[in-house]
Amino acid sequence: MQLAFLGLGQMGHGIAANLLKAGHQLNVWNRTAERANPLVAQGAVLAPSPRAAAEGAEVAFTMVADDTALTQVLEGPDGLLAGLPEGALHISHSTISVEAAERASRLHAERGQRFVSAPVFGRPAVAEAGQLWIVAAGEADAIDAATPLFDAIGRTVFRIGDTPSAANLVKLAGNFMILATVEAYGEAVALAERGGIARDKLIEVLTGTIFDGTIHKIYGPLIAEERYRPAGFAAPLGLKDMRLAGEAAATLGQQMPLLDLLKAHLAETVATEGEDVDVTALAATIAKKAG
Repeated sequence: MQLAFLGLGQMGHGIAANLLKAGHQLNVWNRTAERANPLVAQGAVLAPSPRAAAEGAEVAFTMVADDTALTQVLEGPDGLLAGLPEGALHISHSTISVEAAERASRLHAERGQRFVSAPVFGRPAVAEAGQLWIVAAGEADAIDAATPLFDAIGRTVFRIGDTPSAANLVKLAGNFMILATVEAYGEAVALAERGGIARDKLIEVLTGTIFDGTIHKIYGPLIAEERYRPAGFAAPLGLKDMRLAGEAAATLGQQMPLLDLLKAHLAETVATEGEDVDVTALAATIAKKAG
């Protein structure tokens, strides 16, 4: 199948590599073109613009940082919308706002193109292994068409309905839960250390007993070892996601007191620890507050 992939950060690169391994023809584009070099070496074709990447594609994927980046990739004379053929499918893996997903859906419908929003759960190593959890929403026939491609990059597909933006609301709720877990670990570690208990021992107990889920086993050791770099889920992106979750909550009239705390702690973490740290550096912020 002729595919296009736009956005080759840590997550996008892993997804695109697995589509190549599955035998698909792949045009790629990234703002920093050099990031495409390993994929080009594997057979991908580097395109000079999103439009050029999408021309002739049956399916185009995007994995970009935020709403602004998606707008820049989609719109304008060199955008994906201008190049994607009528009837072709755009799959958005990006963590974007509900509003941005709704806008993308309208723009594609105006051009006779199809759109599926399919944000993913999993860090870069999971993307590289082709084991992502995929949350997909859009017209049933569009998701059906995407399913063989999803099989090449993920372990499970959760179908949320025919409104694409519903998948983005699920993703924002999920990222809220991830960061709430990191916040809880940070506070628990600070409490234990104040009482003379080593953080690695606390997390060994927690992840070895009733807190043995995937998130706990991924994020717990990172916090225990204070391994905040390199970032698999960068703190600025976590802050962006919590702001988007806050916007969705405000639109729906939902109060989320814990979300307000997370936003404050993430903003402080980015300001004091740097923009290159993982979201687990929340624990460092909490530790400083605990003295």
